[in-house]
This record gives sequence, C-alpha cells and structure tokens, in this order.
Amino acid sequence: MLINCKGRLINLSAPKVMGILNCTPDSFFDGGKYRDEAQLLNQAEKMLADGTDFIDIGAYSSKPNAEFVSEEEEVKRVVPVVELILKHFPEALLSIDTFRAKVAEACINSGAAIINDIAAGLLDDAMLQTVGRLKVPYIMMHMQGNPQTMVKLTQYDDIVQEMLFYFSERIAAARSHGIEDIIIDPGFGFAKTLSQNYEVLNKLELFQMIKLPLLSGVSRKSMIYKLLGNTPQEALNGTTALNTISLMKGAKILRVHDVKEAVEAVTIYEKMISQP
Repeated sequence: MLINCKGRLINLSAPKVMGILNCTPDSFFDGGKYRDEAQLLNQAEKMLADGTDFIDIGAYSSKPNAEFVSEEEEVKRVVPVVELILKHFPEALLSIDTFRAKVAEACINSGAAIINDIAAGLLDDAMLQTVGRLKVPYIMMHMQGNPQTMVKLTQYDDIVQEMLFYFSERIAAARSHGIEDIIIDPGFGFAKTLSQNYEVLNKLELFQMIKLPLLSGVSRKSMIYKLLGNTPQEALNGTTALNTISLMKGAKILRVHDVKEAVEAVTIYEKMISQP
C-alpha cells in the first residue's frame, strides 16, 4: 500500500496519522482557533513533533449546515497557510480538504501533496480530471448531497452495501481520469444518523474488499459526544476508543485533531499485532 507524495513513497501497510488544521472560523471543534501565523505555525509544529505523518488543511467547514464559502474566499484562506507551513516545515506532507478543483490545483501548485475530497468528485465536475492531471494521491469520501443538505439524506436500504457500490463507481471514475493513488473514507457523520455511523463502524472490515487504503475520521464527532451526552471538547476519550476500533478493523490512516493520542493508539495497536 504505497502512495506517492511529491516523489516520496509512503507505505500505508503500517497505519499513519493525519492531523487536522482548520483555517475556518466555524469548524465544529476548533473553528477560529488558529487565526494568525503564529497560532498556525505553533499548531503545525506541535502536530509534527507529536508524530503526525500528514497535516490536513481545510478552509471550508463541512459540518452539517455549514455556511457557504465562495471558491475565491476558500483559495484566499488556504493557499497562504500552505505556503506558510511549507516555508517553515518544508518536509511536511500537506493534504488539502476541498471539493473544488480550482482550490485543489492552487494548493498543489503551492506545494501540497494530497487532495482530500468529501464529495469524491461529485460536487465539481472538474475535480477528478484535475487530480488525475496533477498526479497526486486522492482521498474520496462517502457522502450524499452537500454539507448544507446531507442531514436530510440518510435513507438507505442497506447502508454498507450502498456505500460499497458508491465507492466502486467513484473509483472507476477516478481511474478513468488517471488517478492512481486512491484512499477511501467512509465519511462518519456525513449523511448518516448516529446509529448508521455505528453500523458502518461495526462493519468497517468489509471495506477492505475494495483493496485500497482506508481512512477513518471520527475525531470528536457527534457520533461520540451525542452518544455519551457530552461535548466535542470532552470527546477525546471516545475518539481514542473509536480510533482503536478503526485500526483493528483495517483503517490505515486516522484523521484526528489530537495527534499525540492517535500516535499512541497506533503504537499500541502495532505492538499488539506484532506478537506471535
């Protein structure tokens, strides 16, 4: 399970950690927390010191009913952050959380390495063609609708079967545009009820039949804090529990707000499976 990031081959046979760095004012957990260069650099430095393998930068909140952000505003928010981090940490591998082709291209041209698309190319007809031309790894997530409508689109006859069909179709579309390195993300919290999220988690090993690396993004999400009756700020323990379950069911990348704790979960998991 190798992906090519700017000429560096990253082996996903051993699980990796992707730290989240939001430069949005309205993300559900850390919105507005990193507003200036010093805060952004301090957080990037902390994640790198804690052992993150990738930093995922987002400039458009994808939480339910998120406020619309124009393409121009998204570029204005995210490209300077990419340039800032790579100026100070040139070896960092940056992933860009966007569903827009123009944003993706601007960020890759500024030095980013991966595109992380919540819509798997369905919200921008140019996305797959652009990623194929840029020859970068592509994370495709399962979602119905968009961040403004997804909470109403939770009707499934068999959610896992329908997700597997979705990925089969989107992977074929990506391959037709020359995208070679593909990672799949089941999209916890996107167009799924609380119970549906746990059904997908319970059957997560079934996604291994796709034979592509699997990313799990459960960090501090409502499937944790609504179940436990607390808040995103109190959901770290639940996040670690779900990250560990994800690893045991085949996840190869954990996308998280808290890198240190996720790296520890990976270390413990790797030690366990190395035993005779």
